[in-house]
Amino acid sequence: METVVLIIHVLLAAAVIGLILLQQGKGAEAGASFGAGASQTVFGSTGSGNFLSRMTGIVAAGIFVTSFILAVYAKEKAESIGDAGIPAATAVESQAPALPVEPQLPALEEEGKVVAPVESDIPKAD
Repeated sequence: METVVLIIHVLLAAAVIGLILLQQGKGAEAGASFGAGASQTVFGSTGSGNFLSRMTGIVAAGIFVTSFILAVYAKEKAESIGDAGIPAATAVESQAPALPVEPQLPALEEEGKVVAPVESDIPKAD
């Protein structure tokens, strides 16, 4: 069933692209895409604008419906994969070895003795 919805979704997307490309801008003549005056005989006296606008809206609504259906299918698949026995984060965390904690500032070594780091790297003025 998911494949059928996906095929319908792709066909609707192609139809929206075609319908949008057929439409004319606001400054164009009414029958420019069908020839000079042919638009009035094919689509009636109002021209192709109203027909193409309504068809674009209907096809766009179909895309929204198929997108919603595909999202529901994707959610069901994600839930079924999540229930397949993946260990919880706490179980994985408890098995991890403890890492050694390093001091915030490293100690300096001078001729065999350890010297604590100074507060600032900026030299003091004399």
